[in-house]
Amino acid sequence: MKRRNGVDSEPRDMPSEASYYSSSLQRIVPDPKKQRFLLVLGCHPQALEEAQKAIQQLFGKIKDIKDKAEKSEQMVKEITRDIKQLDHAKRHLTTSITTLNHLHMLAGGVDSLEAMTRRRQYGEVANLLQGVMNVLEHFHKYMGIPQIRQLSERVKAAQTELGQQILADFEEAFPSQGTKRPGGPSNVLRDACLVANILDPRIKQEIMKKFIKQHLSEYLVLFQENQDVAWLDKIDRRYAWIKRQLVDYEEKYGRMFPREWYMAERIAVEFCHVTRTELAKIMRTRAKEIEVKLLLFAIQRTTNFEGFLAKRFSGCTLTDGTLKKLESPPTSTNPFLEDEPTPEMEELATERGDLDQPKKPKAPDNPFHGIVSKCFEPHLYVYIESQDKNLGELIDRFVADFKAQGPPKPNTDEGGAVLPSCADLFVYYKKCMVQCSQLSTGEPMIALTTIFQKYLREYAWKILSGNLPKTTTSSGGLTISSLLKEKEGSEVAKFTVEELCLICSILSTAEYCLATTQQLEEKLKEKVDISLIERINLTGEMDTFSTVISSSIQLLVQDLDAACDPALTAMSKMQWQNVEHVGDQSPYVTSVILHIKQNVPIIRDNLASTRKYFTQFCIKFANSFIPKFITHLFKCKPISMVGAEQLLLDTHSLKMVLLDLPSIGSQVVRKAPASYTKIVVKGMTRAEMILKVVMAPHEPLVVFVDNYIKLLTDCNTETFQKILDMKGLKRSEQSSMLELLRQRLPAPPSGTESASSLSLMAPTPEQESSRIRKLEKLIKKRL
Repeated sequence: MKRRNGVDSEPRDMPSEASYYSSSLQRIVPDPKKQRFLLVLGCHPQALEEAQKAIQQLFGKIKDIKDKAEKSEQMVKEITRDIKQLDHAKRHLTTSITTLNHLHMLAGGVDSLEAMTRRRQYGEVANLLQGVMNVLEHFHKYMGIPQIRQLSERVKAAQTELGQQILADFEEAFPSQGTKRPGGPSNVLRDACLVANILDPRIKQEIMKKFIKQHLSEYLVLFQENQDVAWLDKIDRRYAWIKRQLVDYEEKYGRMFPREWYMAERIAVEFCHVTRTELAKIMRTRAKEIEVKLLLFAIQRTTNFEGFLAKRFSGCTLTDGTLKKLESPPTSTNPFLEDEPTPEMEELATERGDLDQPKKPKAPDNPFHGIVSKCFEPHLYVYIESQDKNLGELIDRFVADFKAQGPPKPNTDEGGAVLPSCADLFVYYKKCMVQCSQLSTGEPMIALTTIFQKYLREYAWKILSGNLPKTTTSSGGLTISSLLKEKEGSEVAKFTVEELCLICSILSTAEYCLATTQQLEEKLKEKVDISLIERINLTGEMDTFSTVISSSIQLLVQDLDAACDPALTAMSKMQWQNVEHVGDQSPYVTSVILHIKQNVPIIRDNLASTRKYFTQFCIKFANSFIPKFITHLFKCKPISMVGAEQLLLDTHSLKMVLLDLPSIGSQVVRKAPASYTKIVVKGMTRAEMILKVVMAPHEPLVVFVDNYIKLLTDCNTETFQKILDMKGLKRSEQSSMLELLRQRLPAPPSGTESASSLSLMAPTPEQESSRIRKLEKLIKKRL
């Protein structure tokens, strides 16, 4: 229900609804059946009739109230209509009064402004002008009124006159011609700067330009190109001069210019632009006189001055567009600042990972970096050439020192250690990077990288490869044939302990250089300009160090391999058909084990810092020795049954020694790497299987052939022929057996067929197993 004047009233459609209910009751009551129904319910028709009348009276009252409410609403509208008209009138009146006040203020302000301008009362003008301009903003929509437009034009004329007058005052106080300086700042000029803040920004820029030009006019005279103090060796005097001028400015004029003008910084920045231009000009003229020491001296003093500016000023004027900018802005930070070498770093330089030390906290950005020193970039070729020469001399010194001092002494901490010269080389590289980064991260860094590549290769060739024990070369490859000179008996020349230590030292050094060169490449890519990253590539130099590592490992393998050759030769020359009984291991096995025990501990101890390369040595030796052993095994012919048993015992002994090779002679027993163990087990098991085939009777033929196919998974006619030769069979007997093998090879026997074949062997599996167990007992007893 709606409320009108505090009285509830029905909606407008309620009377029709009441009449609807009334008519409905009239239709219901006269019906006799319905009357009887109502009587049953206990309702009398007279009561219903009275209720109907009461409802009609109620709705009549509601309608009356509604009519009165509508009349009241109409009355309120008539009253408020007059109030709204009064409100509009009041608002317009207030606006009119305010506008008239503003107009009065504007007119009076313009008059006062013109009078104060003539009297140069800049202090009052600064306050008044801002107010007049604020008031004038209210009349933008009234510019069509002649009087308002006239006042606006007078304000603009006053601003123009103020600008010209202030510029003239500054020109009189700080004349462009001559170097005479006023005795001190003027209060009038100080107030004039406040006015200039409000005027067109070009007025402020012109004031700053004139003042800075006048302030630096003496500098241009004192350091002209033809003056002795203008050359690089006296560059300190330039920076001392501007420091004095900045102090002088703060004392005399610091309060004259508003703080937000940053005049001291602007003077310093303009000095830097002028200095960069003048230095570039004089260096082009006297380029032949620039030496690297002089260049580095000038660079150091200049970067120190740029650092001084960064500490004193914020650099905000470099990007506000009011002064000229660098033609090619330098990077805002010194990317190599965290890499500056310190005494502590140089002490750590001999340790592993020299170029991968934790970074220092990043230094604050220096917005002035390169603002002057960029002029030295075109002359950096002098620096690059100097570094080329210095690095060449450094490599020559490394070579001379190595010859004078000789290889590392064995049985000392130096054995197998990284050569100290490589750490010295990378320390020098780091210093070069720091110096170059202070000047440019562009093309000079690429040129320096090329120099780095050149002397990394020189180091690999002259210091590392050049000092490996001398061997004869064939097609550029390293061989050990020169080591195989016969001495007394069957002994051959082999590397001394000193030479083994030297090879290990060179290997360790090459490994260090490989890892550090990779880090060097990453550092250079971090520091060089993004557009030049793809031109930084030290892969070729890393491959060179990898080649030195491979050559060193190959030398160690060939040396041990060659030391074992006489013993294997002796094995192949023994009369194995005359062996009458199985004894302890043969002398040739003892000789092989002796050489292994002599060499391997030395190599392992000297490669303790590079275990992966010691593992490579073990794997390469196994891959070289085992095939050679099997080759010599085939030369042992003919072989009796007992001789084959002795060879099987010797083979098992060698197998156990080889499995133990990585930790042989060591107090700390380590489990051999799985990759190495797999190679030894596979190779030596094949040798054992060959001997087991040799031990088996060759009749019946089918059983013998099937046994060969079963025991040797890589069986072929060539190997079968060699086994038949070891058994001493005649060619006539061999032909039928070879033919049978060819027939059997295409269809390998099934598991059942193989078992039946084995059961037909003359010596039963139990008998053969018995012999093997006896051999194992002999081995265990010996061990």
